[in-house]
Amino acid sequence: MEKTTSPEPKTGSPSPRPGRAPKFGVALIPLIAMALLLGVGYGVYRVKAQVLLVAAASMSAFLGLILGFKWKDMERGIVESITKAMPAILIMLSVGILVGSWMASGTIPMVIYYGLKLISPKFFLATACLVCSIVALASGTSWGTIGTVGVAFVGIAMGLGIPLGPAAGAIVAGAYFGDKMSPLSDIPNLATVISGSNLFDHIKHMMGSAVPAWLAGLAIYLFAGLKYGAVAVQSENLDLILRTLKSSFRFNLLLLLPMAVIFYFAVAKKPTIPAMILSSLVAAVLAVVIQKIPLTEVATAMNSGLPARTGVELVDRLLAKGGMMSMMETQLIAFTAFAYGGIMQATGCLAVILDKVMRFTRQVWSLVLTTIGAAILSAMITGSSYLSMILPADLLAPVYKRKNLAAKNLSRIIEESGGIIVPLVPWSMAGVYITGTLGVSTFSYLPWAFMNYLSVGMLILFGFTKWTMSPRVREDETQAGS
Repeated sequence: MEKTTSPEPKTGSPSPRPGRAPKFGVALIPLIAMALLLGVGYGVYRVKAQVLLVAAASMSAFLGLILGFKWKDMERGIVESITKAMPAILIMLSVGILVGSWMASGTIPMVIYYGLKLISPKFFLATACLVCSIVALASGTSWGTIGTVGVAFVGIAMGLGIPLGPAAGAIVAGAYFGDKMSPLSDIPNLATVISGSNLFDHIKHMMGSAVPAWLAGLAIYLFAGLKYGAVAVQSENLDLILRTLKSSFRFNLLLLLPMAVIFYFAVAKKPTIPAMILSSLVAAVLAVVIQKIPLTEVATAMNSGLPARTGVELVDRLLAKGGMMSMMETQLIAFTAFAYGGIMQATGCLAVILDKVMRFTRQVWSLVLTTIGAAILSAMITGSSYLSMILPADLLAPVYKRKNLAAKNLSRIIEESGGIIVPLVPWSMAGVYITGTLGVSTFSYLPWAFMNYLSVGMLILFGFTKWTMSPRVREDETQAGS
């Protein structure tokens, strides 16, 4: 299985720096500038995060010049930072190819179809959570699940007389659980990129906190949903999705082969990228042989996603995922964030800040609480799932290394206390999207999205007890492709 090294700054002093070391107050200037740029620019005016990160990196570079550092040294810091993340960025490109090919082959549509068939009006809340979990796990998108299957469930809830707050909470919890546990999603992929962990190790490690929180939420939905009764109501949207999927794809057990390839490589601890490429090739063959899709269209799906072909807008939106181009924005954010981090490393600003932070992270529990607090604060300031993970990871990755803790501990914490908390923030893009799509306010569904915040409680428990806090092993420092 491929390993990626952490894009964290080096906090030691391997060689004399050409400029003068900044004071703590001066070192904070680039961090404060970035917080303001992202908080106001992204949080208020919705300026693209990558543009704001370039601005923050430019301000950091200007400060470096004032301190006496040469641009060539800062440029070297940028290159070194990005180089460390390159293997994982290649994985992200492979994920784009994988999703596009799985869509074209009918693998993902088949999983979605049979996931929807599990709906039981008698246990609506639990079923909504379960089905949204399956769909998001298969498709790797929480927004796509909420915008399609979630809309269908809201229609059923209205017909059953079920309050929309609990219904939307179950939908959001299920969609984000499937999203964060799916190797096809950009959220876990980005979490592993910025923390230096391995994708499949990260997902397996998250099961210790995510699965108990999800099961606890499911139990609450089962209990609370019983009082709403059971009335067999058909949803036009749901029926339309099922009919369209059935008529647009030929379902066959062979369509599970691409998934089997991934699962085999994961269990056998084989390299990630070859697994994804082989699975994509298998899916491409199935798309041509079973779905009768021209090879040129399959190639298009791998590059930019499956072209709209069903004639039903609702279904086309659900299937218009994948392709290398779908990963471009995530990769741009990663590149610009690493550029900023590289300059912070080269000028010594990050080392000075870390020395102060280390005073509050002497114990494992305090390090976990600091990470959770930084992720939640970033989520509230920026409203971005990406940035709520990037900021604490850049700051604290070296501390986890010093504490001899595996990088997958950091990737788990930043995803579950940053990326998954964002949809509970009313002014975040996710909160605005969910409210606009489902017609339910954030404060109405927030108390019912149990998985999203119960996971944080599990992380705090692990921090104090050290349960599942894996130690760092030698492989954490090996290059990808081993």
